[in-house]
Amino acid sequence: MQLPDILQTISNSLKKHNAKAIIVGGSVRDHFLKLPSKDYDIEVYGLDNLEQLEKILVEFGSVNLVGKSFGVLKFVYEKEEYDFSFPRLESKVGKGHRGFDVETDGSMSFEEAALRRDFTINAMGYDIEEKAFLDPFNAREDMDAHLLRHIDDKSFVEDPLRVYRAVQFCARFEYELAPETKKLCLNMVKDSLLEELPKERIYTEFVKLLLKSSKPSLGFELIRELGILRYFPELEAIIDVPQDPKWHPEGDVWIHTMMCVDAMVGLLGEDKKQNLKYMFTMLCHDFGKATTTAIDDDGRIRAIGHEVEGLEPTKSFMYRLTSEHDFIESILPLVEHHLKPSQFYAAKPKDKAIRRLATKVNIEELVIVAKVDFLARTTQETLRGDYKAGEWLLEKAKTLKVQNKPLDNLLQGRDLIDLGLEPSPEFKMILDKVYDLQLEGTVCSKEEALDYVKKYIENE
Repeated sequence: MQLPDILQTISNSLKKHNAKAIIVGGSVRDHFLKLPSKDYDIEVYGLDNLEQLEKILVEFGSVNLVGKSFGVLKFVYEKEEYDFSFPRLESKVGKGHRGFDVETDGSMSFEEAALRRDFTINAMGYDIEEKAFLDPFNAREDMDAHLLRHIDDKSFVEDPLRVYRAVQFCARFEYELAPETKKLCLNMVKDSLLEELPKERIYTEFVKLLLKSSKPSLGFELIRELGILRYFPELEAIIDVPQDPKWHPEGDVWIHTMMCVDAMVGLLGEDKKQNLKYMFTMLCHDFGKATTTAIDDDGRIRAIGHEVEGLEPTKSFMYRLTSEHDFIESILPLVEHHLKPSQFYAAKPKDKAIRRLATKVNIEELVIVAKVDFLARTTQETLRGDYKAGEWLLEKAKTLKVQNKPLDNLLQGRDLIDLGLEPSPEFKMILDKVYDLQLEGTVCSKEEALDYVKKYIENE
């Protein structure tokens, strides 16, 4: 296992104190999954107390004591941070993720310490000095079988978040839940244990599911199987909602939504927040179909107005997960207007309609959302992979210079003052009128805008 040199140096120093350092957790798992890993967690065995460990670490870098009460020291070397900890026992004493007593003990064995971890794949270790992997619960066998298996019934149930962790791990690694683990998770959901979880912790697992999975739908299908959708009625409501087979031969709204979140993965970039915005938009974009879908007398299935109808359930769903108001608000325009590219392509509206659209939503983002919505189907047209409507709208928007922001106002209040007007409520009316003329293409320069205002003043 390739490690930063500083960890070997610290390991050598610990050996002089009859102690040893063991790499634990995700970085060991990711080594066998052949995944890149920058985060290293190190457990130290054989010391009497954290003060001893702190004294050793400060010889090589700086130490942050913020996690000391939990038996963790954050060590920083050349701008990289490493978590050093003592092996510990956790005892459930109350509800929630803070309801644990933590007891550190440097004399514990690795197997004793690993028993508190959630899944076998997260309970492996790497002895730096011996250059040997430790696998007390046969994680390698589970990995070969693509199974996610919990370690201990009692400790697993004590932290209900582990049900959500099971979901995102199964999706990320395309594993199946071991039968006994699935049964335990089902019972935990049935017994309402998940209700004690704060939404912030749940949101963190949703983020991992959406951004670290090549097929997030695997996680959502597991959420459905485990009965977790009872906590997300907006998602549950789209199950079995029919769609017109002409446009959606793939199936109901749930199936289409799952195809959308999977398809969006291939279009994500480097910006985590932007990626999350796209993923949640695709998850929520058809929520409105749950209440607007109807079958005409001729048997045609329609969901007229579902884009606008989907705004309230989108807000409701998102606020169940996070209180980030601005982030939630940024999703809503994409939900509301996700059909506009196709509608505009069919209607070929005048330029002013595209300029007005740019005042409501970022057109570049909208085209990406609409493209995924269009391609996540099984029609012959979509299987060819072309989304002409999006290409057309984006080209038009670029020509009009509104592809990622609305037109700038040609005039400000100070320009009206320079023309001799006194500040008043009328300012807004004048500026709004000038901006409307900009959107219509009647006024294209500051000079034309000023001429319009001068004529307005003369006619007053």
